[in-house]
Amino acid sequence: MNRPAPNDLSGYGRHAPRGWKAGLVSLTRRCSTSWAGKRSAFLLRGFAIKALGGKPLDVEALGARMRLYPRNNTCEKRLLFTPQYFDLEERDLLATRIGDNFVFIDIGANVGGYALFVAARAGPGARILAVEPQPEIFERLVYNIQQNPFSMVKVLDCALADRAGEITLFLAADNRGETSMKIVDAERYEDRLRVPAKTLRQIVDEEGYDHIDAIKIDTEGAEDLILEPYFAAAPQRLWPKLLLVENNKRSWSIDLDSILQQCGYREILRTRLNVGWERP
Repeated sequence: MNRPAPNDLSGYGRHAPRGWKAGLVSLTRRCSTSWAGKRSAFLLRGFAIKALGGKPLDVEALGARMRLYPRNNTCEKRLLFTPQYFDLEERDLLATRIGDNFVFIDIGANVGGYALFVAARAGPGARILAVEPQPEIFERLVYNIQQNPFSMVKVLDCALADRAGEITLFLAADNRGETSMKIVDAERYEDRLRVPAKTLRQIVDEEGYDHIDAIKIDTEGAEDLILEPYFAAAPQRLWPKLLLVENNKRSWSIDLDSILQQCGYREILRTRLNVGWERP
Protein backbone atom coordinates (compact mmCIF):
# COMPACT_ATOMS: atom_id res chain seq x y z
CA MET A 1 0.00 0.00 0.00
CA ASN A 2 1.02 3.65 -0.35
CA ARG A 3 1.67 4.68 3.22
CA PRO A 4 0.68 8.25 4.13
CA ALA A 5 3.25 10.80 5.21
CA PRO A 6 3.61 11.17 8.99
CA ASN A 7 1.28 13.62 10.65
CA ASP A 8 2.74 17.09 11.13
CA LEU A 9 2.52 17.86 14.85
CA SER A 10 4.21 21.27 14.68
CA GLY A 11 2.62 24.32 16.29
CA TYR A 12 -0.89 25.27 15.25
CA GLY A 13 -0.88 28.11 12.71
CA ARG A 14 2.08 26.85 10.71
CA HIS A 15 -0.38 25.69 8.05
CA ALA A 16 -2.79 28.61 8.26
CA PRO A 17 -4.35 29.13 4.81
CA ARG A 18 -2.98 32.15 2.97
CA GLY A 19 -3.34 33.53 -0.52
CA TRP A 20 -5.20 31.24 -2.90
CA LYS A 21 -5.64 28.64 -0.14
CA ALA A 22 -7.46 31.12 2.07
CA GLY A 23 -9.52 32.24 -0.90
CA LEU A 24 -10.67 28.73 -1.76
CA VAL A 25 -11.55 27.90 1.84
CA SER A 26 -13.55 31.12 2.09
CA LEU A 27 -15.34 30.48 -1.21
CA THR A 28 -16.38 26.92 -0.44
CA ARG A 29 -17.58 27.88 3.05
CA ARG A 30 -19.72 30.69 1.65
CA CYS A 31 -21.56 28.43 -0.79
CA SER A 32 -25.25 28.01 -0.05
CA THR A 33 -27.14 24.82 0.74
CA SER A 34 -28.99 24.97 -2.58
CA TRP A 35 -28.28 22.42 -5.32
CA ALA A 36 -26.26 24.98 -7.29
CA GLY A 37 -24.40 26.09 -4.18
CA LYS A 38 -23.39 22.56 -3.31
CA ARG A 39 -22.30 21.80 -6.87
CA SER A 40 -20.08 24.87 -6.86
CA ALA A 41 -18.64 24.02 -3.44
CA PHE A 42 -17.83 20.43 -4.42
CA LEU A 43 -16.11 21.50 -7.65
CA LEU A 44 -14.01 24.07 -5.81
CA ARG A 45 -13.26 21.59 -3.05
CA GLY A 46 -12.02 18.96 -5.50
CA PHE A 47 -9.69 21.46 -7.14
CA ALA A 48 -8.35 22.64 -3.79
CA ILE A 49 -7.60 19.12 -2.54
CA LYS A 50 -5.55 18.35 -5.64
CA ALA A 51 -3.72 21.66 -5.36
CA LEU A 52 -2.80 21.04 -1.72
CA GLY A 53 -1.01 17.82 -2.64
CA GLY A 54 -1.69 16.12 0.68
CA LYS A 55 -0.67 19.03 2.90
CA PRO A 56 -2.89 20.04 5.84
CA LEU A 57 -4.47 23.37 6.70
CA ASP A 58 -5.05 24.90 10.15
CA VAL A 59 -8.59 26.28 10.40
CA GLU A 60 -11.53 26.78 12.72
CA ALA A 61 -14.55 24.57 12.11
CA LEU A 62 -17.70 23.94 14.16
CA GLY A 63 -16.39 26.21 16.89
CA ALA A 64 -12.99 24.54 17.32
CA ARG A 65 -9.44 24.81 15.99
CA MET A 66 -8.31 21.86 13.87
CA ARG A 67 -5.47 20.77 11.61
CA LEU A 68 -7.13 18.97 8.70
CA TYR A 69 -5.73 16.69 5.99
CA PRO A 70 -8.41 16.60 3.27
CA ARG A 71 -6.85 13.95 1.04
CA ASN A 72 -8.06 10.39 1.65
CA ASN A 73 -10.37 11.32 4.51
CA THR A 74 -13.86 12.45 3.59
CA CYS A 75 -14.55 13.69 7.12
CA GLU A 76 -11.60 16.08 7.03
CA LYS A 77 -12.35 17.49 3.59
CA ARG A 78 -15.91 18.21 4.69
CA LEU A 79 -14.78 19.90 7.90
CA LEU A 80 -12.13 21.94 6.10
CA PHE A 81 -13.96 23.20 3.03
CA THR A 82 -17.69 22.71 3.65
CA PRO A 83 -18.47 22.56 7.40
CA GLN A 84 -21.86 24.13 6.66
CA TYR A 85 -22.89 20.78 5.14
CA PHE A 86 -21.28 18.57 7.80
CA ASP A 87 -24.21 16.54 9.22
CA LEU A 88 -26.17 19.76 9.63
CA GLU A 89 -29.47 18.22 10.77
CA GLU A 90 -27.73 15.85 13.15
CA ARG A 91 -25.74 18.69 14.71
CA ASP A 92 -28.83 20.87 15.02
CA LEU A 93 -30.62 18.07 16.87
CA LEU A 94 -27.66 17.37 19.12
CA ALA A 95 -27.26 21.06 19.97
CA THR A 96 -30.84 21.23 21.27
CA ARG A 97 -30.11 18.41 23.75
CA ILE A 98 -26.87 19.79 25.23
CA GLY A 99 -27.35 20.78 28.85
CA ASP A 100 -25.56 20.90 32.19
CA ASN A 101 -23.28 17.95 32.98
CA PHE A 102 -23.80 16.60 29.47
CA VAL A 103 -22.33 13.12 28.89
CA PHE A 104 -21.50 12.34 25.26
CA ILE A 105 -19.70 9.38 23.69
CA ASP A 106 -18.38 9.72 20.14
CA ILE A 107 -17.74 6.21 18.78
CA GLY A 108 -15.69 6.35 15.60
CA ALA A 109 -14.62 9.90 16.40
CA ASN A 110 -12.31 10.30 13.39
CA VAL A 111 -10.48 13.65 13.87
CA GLY A 112 -13.02 14.99 16.37
CA GLY A 113 -15.77 16.74 14.42
CA TYR A 114 -18.65 15.70 16.68
CA ALA A 115 -16.67 15.62 19.93
CA LEU A 116 -15.30 19.13 19.41
CA PHE A 117 -18.69 20.44 18.24
CA VAL A 118 -20.24 19.29 21.52
CA ALA A 119 -17.29 20.52 23.60
CA ALA A 120 -17.58 24.02 22.09
CA ARG A 121 -21.20 24.20 23.27
CA ALA A 122 -21.20 22.26 26.53
CA GLY A 123 -20.21 23.65 29.89
CA PRO A 124 -17.17 22.67 31.95
CA GLY A 125 -19.23 20.03 33.77
CA ALA A 126 -19.66 18.00 30.58
CA ARG A 127 -17.92 14.69 30.00
CA ILE A 128 -17.04 13.83 26.41
CA LEU A 129 -15.35 10.60 25.34
CA ALA A 130 -13.96 10.31 21.80
CA VAL A 131 -13.14 6.75 20.70
CA GLU A 132 -10.97 6.17 17.61
CA PRO A 133 -9.04 2.95 16.83
CA GLN A 134 -6.88 3.91 13.83
CA PRO A 135 -3.45 5.15 15.07
CA GLU A 136 -2.86 7.71 12.28
CA ILE A 137 -6.31 9.27 12.73
CA PHE A 138 -6.15 9.00 16.53
CA GLU A 139 -2.98 11.10 16.49
CA ARG A 140 -4.81 13.81 14.53
CA LEU A 141 -7.75 13.62 16.95
CA VAL A 142 -5.46 14.16 19.94
CA TYR A 143 -3.71 17.06 18.19
CA ASN A 144 -7.01 18.78 17.42
CA ILE A 145 -8.26 18.44 20.99
CA GLN A 146 -4.99 19.89 22.31
CA GLN A 147 -5.48 23.07 20.26
CA ASN A 148 -8.64 23.95 22.20
CA PRO A 149 -9.43 24.78 25.84
CA PHE A 150 -11.75 21.79 26.21
CA SER A 151 -10.54 19.94 29.29
CA MET A 152 -13.74 17.86 29.40
CA VAL A 153 -12.76 15.81 26.31
CA LYS A 154 -11.10 12.44 26.86
CA VAL A 155 -9.81 10.18 24.09
CA LEU A 156 -9.56 6.41 23.86
CA ASP A 157 -7.47 4.61 21.23
CA CYS A 158 -9.28 1.32 20.74
CA ALA A 159 -12.02 -0.25 18.67
CA LEU A 160 -15.43 -1.14 20.05
CA ALA A 161 -16.73 -4.63 19.35
CA ASP A 162 -19.01 -7.33 20.74
CA ARG A 163 -16.20 -8.68 22.92
CA ALA A 164 -12.94 -7.43 24.39
CA GLY A 165 -9.59 -8.54 23.01
CA GLU A 166 -7.95 -7.76 19.68
CA ILE A 167 -9.58 -7.36 16.29
CA THR A 168 -8.59 -6.72 12.68
CA LEU A 169 -9.43 -3.37 11.10
CA PHE A 170 -9.68 -3.13 7.33
CA LEU A 171 -8.39 0.18 5.92
CA ALA A 172 -10.06 1.77 2.91
CA ALA A 173 -7.62 3.04 0.27
CA ASP A 174 -9.60 6.15 -0.71
CA ASN A 175 -11.11 7.17 2.63
CA ARG A 176 -9.39 6.63 5.97
CA GLY A 177 -12.69 7.42 7.65
CA GLU A 178 -14.17 4.16 6.37
CA THR A 179 -12.01 1.84 8.41
CA SER A 180 -14.11 -1.11 9.53
CA MET A 181 -13.98 -4.44 11.34
CA LYS A 182 -16.33 -5.75 8.64
CA ILE A 183 -15.40 -6.27 4.99
CA VAL A 184 -18.28 -4.43 3.37
CA ASP A 185 -16.54 -3.86 0.00
CA ALA A 186 -13.45 -6.04 -0.50
CA GLU A 187 -12.09 -4.02 -3.44
CA ARG A 188 -11.82 -0.84 -1.36
CA TYR A 189 -9.58 -2.20 1.41
CA GLU A 190 -5.84 -2.04 0.81
CA ASP A 191 -4.46 -3.04 4.20
CA ARG A 192 -5.39 -4.43 7.60
CA LEU A 193 -4.37 -3.60 11.13
CA ARG A 194 -4.64 -5.37 14.48
CA VAL A 195 -5.91 -3.15 17.30
CA PRO A 196 -7.19 -3.63 20.85
CA ALA A 197 -10.96 -3.77 21.31
CA LYS A 198 -13.35 -3.20 24.18
CA THR A 199 -17.10 -3.48 24.55
CA LEU A 200 -19.28 -0.41 24.99
CA ARG A 201 -20.39 -1.70 28.41
CA GLN A 202 -16.75 -2.07 29.42
CA ILE A 203 -15.80 1.54 28.64
CA VAL A 204 -18.98 2.89 30.23
CA ASP A 205 -18.16 0.98 33.42
CA GLU A 206 -14.52 2.09 33.32
CA GLU A 207 -15.55 5.74 33.00
CA GLY A 208 -18.00 5.40 35.88
CA TYR A 209 -20.89 7.15 34.14
CA ASP A 210 -24.16 7.36 36.05
CA HIS A 211 -26.05 8.42 32.92
CA ILE A 212 -25.43 9.01 29.20
CA ASP A 213 -27.12 11.87 27.39
CA ALA A 214 -26.06 11.05 23.83
CA ILE A 215 -24.03 8.62 21.77
CA LYS A 216 -22.95 9.06 18.18
CA ILE A 217 -21.79 5.82 16.55
CA ASP A 218 -20.16 5.55 13.13
CA THR A 219 -18.30 2.25 12.77
CA GLU A 220 -18.86 1.45 9.09
CA GLY A 221 -21.29 -1.43 9.41
CA ALA A 222 -20.38 -2.73 12.89
CA GLU A 223 -22.96 -0.68 14.79
CA ASP A 224 -25.10 -3.77 15.39
CA LEU A 225 -22.19 -5.72 16.89
CA ILE A 226 -21.55 -2.93 19.39
CA LEU A 227 -25.06 -1.87 20.37
CA GLU A 228 -26.98 -5.18 20.59
CA PRO A 229 -24.93 -6.66 23.46
CA TYR A 230 -24.90 -3.29 25.23
CA PHE A 231 -28.67 -2.98 25.37
CA ALA A 232 -28.93 -6.64 26.34
CA ALA A 233 -26.71 -6.21 29.41
CA ALA A 234 -26.54 -2.55 30.50
CA PRO A 235 -29.05 -1.20 33.03
CA GLN A 236 -31.61 1.17 31.58
CA ARG A 237 -30.16 4.12 33.52
CA LEU A 238 -27.10 3.77 31.25
CA TRP A 239 -29.04 3.71 28.00
CA PRO A 240 -28.41 6.97 26.10
CA LYS A 241 -31.27 9.41 25.85
CA LEU A 242 -30.27 10.29 22.26
CA LEU A 243 -28.60 7.92 19.81
CA LEU A 244 -27.20 8.96 16.43
CA VAL A 245 -26.47 5.85 14.36
CA GLU A 246 -24.86 5.73 10.95
CA ASN A 247 -27.35 4.04 8.66
CA ASN A 248 -25.49 0.89 7.59
CA LYS A 249 -28.50 -1.42 7.65
CA ARG A 250 -27.32 -3.42 4.63
CA SER A 251 -24.18 -4.43 6.55
CA TRP A 252 -25.92 -5.43 9.77
CA SER A 253 -26.51 -9.07 10.63
CA ILE A 254 -29.46 -8.27 12.92
CA ASP A 255 -32.45 -5.94 12.84
CA LEU A 256 -31.00 -3.17 14.99
CA ASP A 257 -33.96 -0.88 14.35
CA SER A 258 -36.34 -3.39 15.92
CA ILE A 259 -34.08 -3.82 18.94
CA LEU A 260 -34.02 -0.06 19.51
CA GLN A 261 -37.81 0.14 19.18
CA GLN A 262 -38.20 -2.69 21.70
CA CYS A 263 -35.98 -0.70 24.08
CA GLY A 264 -38.39 2.22 23.87
CA TYR A 265 -36.59 4.38 21.31
CA ARG A 266 -38.44 6.23 18.59
CA GLU A 267 -36.98 7.52 15.36
CA ILE A 268 -36.91 11.32 15.34
CA LEU A 269 -34.48 12.02 12.49
CA ARG A 270 -33.43 10.31 9.27
CA THR A 271 -30.89 11.81 6.89
CA ARG A 272 -28.92 10.39 3.99
CA LEU A 273 -26.22 9.12 6.37
CA ASN A 274 -27.65 8.77 9.86
CA VAL A 275 -30.71 7.95 11.94
CA GLY A 276 -31.55 9.69 15.20
CA TRP A 277 -33.27 7.73 17.97
CA GLU A 278 -34.58 9.12 21.24
CA ARG A 279 -35.92 7.45 24.36
CA PRO A 280 -38.48 9.48 26.32
